[in-house]
Amino acid sequence: MKKYAALLLFALFLNGCDDGDLTVDKIDFADVQESTACDPLTNALIYKIKSQEALLLQMPEGAIINDEGTYTYTIDAKGNGSYRVVYRAYDGTVSKENICGLIPPSTPKVTEEWLGIDGVIEITTKQIAPKNNPDDGGTRITGYEHTIVFRNITFAKPAGNQTEAEFKFGTYNTTVTPANLTFKTNPNGSAYECDEIGRVYNYNNTFYLSIDDIDPALLVNEVTASNQPRTSLITATQNKVFYRTALAETGSITPAFICAKVQPSSPAIDETWTGQLGVANTSGIIEVTTTVSTNAIGQVYTHTIVLKNVILAKGNSNFKLGSSFVLGKIDRQTTN
Repeated sequence: MKKYAALLLFALFLNGCDDGDLTVDKIDFADVQESTACDPLTNALIYKIKSQEALLLQMPEGAIINDEGTYTYTIDAKGNGSYRVVYRAYDGTVSKENICGLIPPSTPKVTEEWLGIDGVIEITTKQIAPKNNPDDGGTRITGYEHTIVFRNITFAKPAGNQTEAEFKFGTYNTTVTPANLTFKTNPNGSAYECDEIGRVYNYNNTFYLSIDDIDPALLVNEVTASNQPRTSLITATQNKVFYRTALAETGSITPAFICAKVQPSSPAIDETWTGQLGVANTSGIIEVTTTVSTNAIGQVYTHTIVLKNVILAKGNSNFKLGSSFVLGKIDRQTTN
């Protein structure tokens, strides 16, 4: 009889171990540093998976902000609101389809679930801005790294609630289109002027780069000595530099749009980046070199405008045009 009882217990033990269930005492995704979003356009559901486990972070669209800073959100009580943290264990290998599928596969099955019911989601964001050109020192923002930490998070789990002072979710990276600063093709390298509003600029159909209220002393019809350009700084009232982009599918940037006294509604402006105030001999410098040529009418003074170490900023993010960025040439005709 004892022999049969021992065999029965052994059979039950084998049956219990064969169902693929995963026993979890602690959530550990330390080996999975980067996370993924089901939809990178909305970033509404970010997840990490490994083998038979998944860690999910659900937030409203817009909670992931592409700008440097630290952003905090409160985990919704009872786990039913807009900010949710969920851990799940499965009885088999889990994949993206189990997380993001419109109709999730029937297997593997969830065997255990921990639900975040208290705590704070802390997201620290840093821009990713590699050098655009090693020779000119310019940078272009290509994306943002979001480091996500849960502070004082409480999980409701089958064995009872568990609170952790700090739980590192990991990093989530977003990508952005780097600033396009390739101007409209013209053989003379010309820049352009808006006479009525005191603006010089260059552009393409998706953006324009301008200097508003340019210092009139920079564009004097006098030849500059060799290696002695005229210089002036970006200030709050003069030489204000702006980089503006058009919102996709709302129209194209044109000279008429740029020079309008009242900005037209089309195209819509998507982003505005502002040149940081200049520091003498260091940054934010507008430099003009002037040459002269003669034609049948008279003389043509050519003013070549260069932006030296100009930094463009939006919110807490910024990028550098370069150590010597050529805006273009302005020709001014005089008559005999």
